[in-house]
This record gives sequence, C-alpha cells and structure tokens, in this order.
Amino acid sequence: MAGDERRPGMRAVLAQPDFRRLWTARTVSQWGDIFSFVALAILIYRLTGSGLGVAGVVVAEIVPVLLIAPIAGVVVDRLPRVQVMVVADVLRAALAGVLVVWHDDPLVIYAVAFGLSAGAAFFNPAANSVLPSVVADREIVAANSAVWTAAVLSQILLAPLAGGLVAVVGPGWAFGVNAASFLVSALALRGLRLVAPPREVGRRRLLAETREGAALVGRDRLLRALAIGQLLAALSAGATSALLVVLAAEHLGAPANAYGILVGAIGVGAALGPTLLLRLIPDPRRPLYVFGPYVLRGLVDLVLASVRSLPVAAATLAVYGVGTSTGAVTFNSLLQSHVTDGTRGRVFALMDLLWQTGRLASLGVGGLLADTVGIRAVYYLGGILLLLAAAVGFAASRTPPPSHEAASPSPD
Repeated sequence: MAGDERRPGMRAVLAQPDFRRLWTARTVSQWGDIFSFVALAILIYRLTGSGLGVAGVVVAEIVPVLLIAPIAGVVVDRLPRVQVMVVADVLRAALAGVLVVWHDDPLVIYAVAFGLSAGAAFFNPAANSVLPSVVADREIVAANSAVWTAAVLSQILLAPLAGGLVAVVGPGWAFGVNAASFLVSALALRGLRLVAPPREVGRRRLLAETREGAALVGRDRLLRALAIGQLLAALSAGATSALLVVLAAEHLGAPANAYGILVGAIGVGAALGPTLLLRLIPDPRRPLYVFGPYVLRGLVDLVLASVRSLPVAAATLAVYGVGTSTGAVTFNSLLQSHVTDGTRGRVFALMDLLWQTGRLASLGVGGLLADTVGIRAVYYLGGILLLLAAAVGFAASRTPPPSHEAASPSPD
C-alpha cells in the first residue's frame, strides 16, 4: 500500500452498490437466522424437556457440513457463485416455511435444521469466495469488517428481542421471519454484478476436484498453518463457548443473570474489534494478525480458569470478543487474498469442515471433562489449544507476503 494512500473504511465499501447488495443479503439473512436459532432452542426444549434434545439440534446443524462441505466447495468453484447463493436461499426459505405451520414434531425440527445447515454449506463458501470479486483487493479487510460488525451487532440487538417475542407470541412467526429473510437475500443477490466471474475448474470427477482442494492446502505452508490453527481453535472454542454458563455458575459462583452479562461482554468486544483493526493496523492481512488473536483468546481462557471475580471475567471476555472478531476478519481476508479465485470455494469449504469437526469433538470431550474433572480443566485445556494454534501460525510467519499467485494449482 502506498504511503500516501489511505486505506478505505467500512463506510467507503458500503457506498459501493455491488458490495452493498452482498452485505445486505448476508445481514438480512443473519437477522432471520438469529430469530430461527432462538426459536429452535426454546421450541425443542419445550417439546423434549431435555438438554440432550437441544444438543440434537446442534448436531443436526454440524453433520451436514461434515457430509457436504467438500462437494459444496467444488460446486462453488465450478458454477456461478451468485446462482449458487440464490438457489441456497430459495431452498432454505422453503424449509424455514415448513416450520411456520408444522413445528410440533421434534423429528421435523431436526430435519429442517439439517436442511438449513446443508444450504449454508453452499452459501457460506460462495459468499466468502465472491467478496474479492465485488471489491478491490485493498478493500477486502474493510469489507469483511463490515460483514462481521453487522453480524455481531445483529446478535447483540436481536437475540434478546427474539427470545422475548417467542415467549409472548410463539415460535411460528420467528420461522416466518427466517423464511422471508432468505427471500430478501435472494432478491438482493440477483442484481449482483461480478467484476471477475469464477473460472471453470474442469470436468473431472467431483471427488478428484475435492482431493485437489485438500492437496492445495496441504502443500501450501501458510494454508496448512491456517487449517491447523482453525482446527485447534475449534477444539478449544466449541467447549468453552457452550460451557460458559457452567463456568459462571460453578466456578464464578455468580447469580443466574451473570451468564447474560458474560455473553454481552463478548459481544461488546467483538463489535469493537473490526473498528480497532481498521484504525490501528496498516495491513492486517499478515500471519501475525491472524494468529496473534489466538494468543489473546488463549490467555483469556487461562485467566477465566484461574480467577473467581465476575467483573474480571467480564472484562477479560470483552478482550476475548476483540480477539474473536479481529481474528475472523483477518483470517478471511488473508485467505481471500492468498488463494486464487478458481480454488477459493474449496479452501473455504475445507476450513468450514475443519471448524465443525473440531467443534463437534470439543463439545463431546469438553462436556465429559467438565463432569469428571471440573469446568476449570476445560478452560485450561482450551487456553493451551489456542496458544498451540498461535505457535503453529508463528512458525509459518516466514511465508512470503500474501499473493494471488501463492496458492494457484495447475490449470486444467
């Protein structure tokens, strides 16, 4: 970046019509997802009366990613990405609409949750892959910051509202909001014009192209470090996020409303993170700024396992939120800059696969560890895993600066 050239901020990228369409689609869809997530949790608990029933929804959302993500990445690289996103939105709207009128059968709820997650397995890598075609290279960090900030603020503002309204008027309307949000997203995306449409990957078998994506990550030093870091972070965060309510009750000895305070602290930090990143870091697309937040989050987990003060826990969790949001923005931005357009879908899909695999394993191991050894052990282990993820990344910091050619496979 030239010394006299000012890096664009979120307002500048939102002024661009094409990015604004993509941002609107993702943000409105996020609003619907929040209402649906809250309604699903409340509804399934009412129907089953068990925590295991609620956990079943989480499993139903994770399993499709494990099954579909590799193929979804190939589809995203092979077909026009906007069309992939529109089709995923329309299908998810139809599935969400089922729950508007039929939401009294747990099996139907699990099936719809599975289908919605399957649609997201196509939509998410396509959305991440298409972003560099909508904005200039120097605007990627600002664009990711705008997407992340909107998602966090939506979560903070809408989740409490959704919970209250579900309690008052029932869950059906929440699923209707979700269905409508997918349709609004699809309409916004239909007018999206790509600067550089994705090139064809080839006509080889899907499995061969899937293996090519995995091989690409395996032979590129930086991508390999990012993948290992992603898996280790998921092994940490899956349990520590889900069991924060247990930490508040058993370790902090806090009152019932303390859990909301702790979650709110994470949200405040996460909302501030992208703004701080844009203002303080000249070029965040460096391994240091991707793996550095792992250090921040790992130290927070160690502090949470060691202290019994609610104010200290809340303050450190705000720092954790900053690390989460800045890490997500820099992670996506570095991948989008480092990986060529023709393989970006497969790389993002593989990262999603690693994240959900680690998250599922973490939930199982973390719950067992909390019950047998204690909740502090979960956070000590979580902190160690995050510090290990940072160590792997720093070992790869000698990799040359990000380049569009760095991860290019041989053409078909």
